[in-house]
Amino acid sequence: MPTDPLIEARVLVIDYGAQYAQLIARRVRECHVYSEIVPHELTAPQLAALRPSAIILSGGPRSVHQPGAPGIDPAVFTLGVPVLGICYGQQLMATALGGEVARTGVAEFGKADLSVDAPGSLLFSELPGEQIVWMSHNDAVVKAPSGFVGVASTSSSPVAAFEDHDRRFYGVQFHPEVVHSERGTEILKNFLYRGADLLPSWTMTSIIETAVEQVKEAVGKERIVCGLSGGVDSSVAAALVHRAVGDQLTCVFVDHGLLRSGEAEQVEDTFRRHMGIDLIHVKAADRFLESLAGVSDPERKRKIIGETFIRVFEEVARDELEDARFLVQGTLYPDVIESGTKDAAKIKSHHNVGGLPDDMKFTLVEPLRHLFKDEVRRVGEELGLPEEIVWRQPFPGPGLAVRIIGEVTPDRLETLRAADAVVLSEMRKAGLLRDIWQSFAVLPAVRSVGVMGDERTYGYPIVLRAVTSEDAMTADWARLPYDLLERISTRVVNEVPGVNRVVYDITSKPPGTIEWE
Repeated sequence: MPTDPLIEARVLVIDYGAQYAQLIARRVRECHVYSEIVPHELTAPQLAALRPSAIILSGGPRSVHQPGAPGIDPAVFTLGVPVLGICYGQQLMATALGGEVARTGVAEFGKADLSVDAPGSLLFSELPGEQIVWMSHNDAVVKAPSGFVGVASTSSSPVAAFEDHDRRFYGVQFHPEVVHSERGTEILKNFLYRGADLLPSWTMTSIIETAVEQVKEAVGKERIVCGLSGGVDSSVAAALVHRAVGDQLTCVFVDHGLLRSGEAEQVEDTFRRHMGIDLIHVKAADRFLESLAGVSDPERKRKIIGETFIRVFEEVARDELEDARFLVQGTLYPDVIESGTKDAAKIKSHHNVGGLPDDMKFTLVEPLRHLFKDEVRRVGEELGLPEEIVWRQPFPGPGLAVRIIGEVTPDRLETLRAADAVVLSEMRKAGLLRDIWQSFAVLPAVRSVGVMGDERTYGYPIVLRAVTSEDAMTADWARLPYDLLERISTRVVNEVPGVNRVVYDITSKPPGTIEWE
């Protein structure tokens, strides 16, 4: 787990439960301090090798008294690094340093009234003495370790927060990272700025400057190629690398014919005409459709599309890019986290360009691998990419093929593309595109009975899917206004031939996924 020498201040979030760790890392970055997530199995020397400026112990679903519960190397507390424990992390800190954690007989889940009991508290400096926090625990710290002072409490948590100023150790029983803790961000800032003496220097300017320097150092004067999909990630990665190395970059846009309406044209217009990037536009729709003929299984579709993409890319590299040694990928930080999580379940094949043949001998360049999606969008804006690309909703690498439930055919593609264009048009008119994580149409390859103009019809249904999310790890179905749903349904049925029904998917993730395949 190498460190990045160009990042001066680094907060390590030790992961005791993935959803907590990711949210904490995001909140720290919103305070303009760089953070990254590390597994709880790391020893103190391994953590020290990452040169942390501060450490945060995340919450987690286990009890510290449960057999097999994840622990911490006690030597972490001898590194001389400021530490903040959150929920399970606070309890872990308490037990490791000689405090006491026990069941109080009253669990706390949800909102709780917190009282600040120490006026000189660092965590609650310049904050109200009474505030609402978000709790989620059965156990609680009932006795603080030696050297700590209890600084806040609730009716069920006698030590809802404690502090040891001399060693710069702090802990809170509640979750400051969630929006329900009304002063949570200020509490995190107090730890970062006052407890750890960090500066808010993780800004868009510093991110871009750091990435540009990294790319220049890695690539030198060599030629570099980017597999451009037209999505946010690959587009921002290409723009960032172009800023670093200019005409050393060639973008290859493999148009598999599975994009949304107008996207292929927009990619060419943006990158070739407006940004002056050397772009090879490979129009391969027929080849992809031939390879998908007769295939209905979603995982097979993904593998076929991925394999065909690789073959096309390989041919271009052999024929036109023989001297290119580096390949740009739009890998994001959540991709890095998921790939490095040993217990992660396989939900679907990864959508980035993967499995490139060994004999292509490309060295990967991943300028966005430290960033979350929202950070990538802000970088894109800073680099001058058009709003239509920067704020484009996430789109699967296999494109519309995985939004057709069944075999992919040219007719079904055109039907889905037309319906999807209506959805995006109406969402844009309603001013909701930025508020919704994803909104799109799905075409199940089944037919249902309908009546249009006194005639019985037998047409496709279109499933409308719209979800809200922060990072796609979890998602909730969007409560769209009824009149918007009505407009979408009316337009799809009236304007898209072969469709006679529109339904709305109101399943959250979990138990469902965002995409249907």
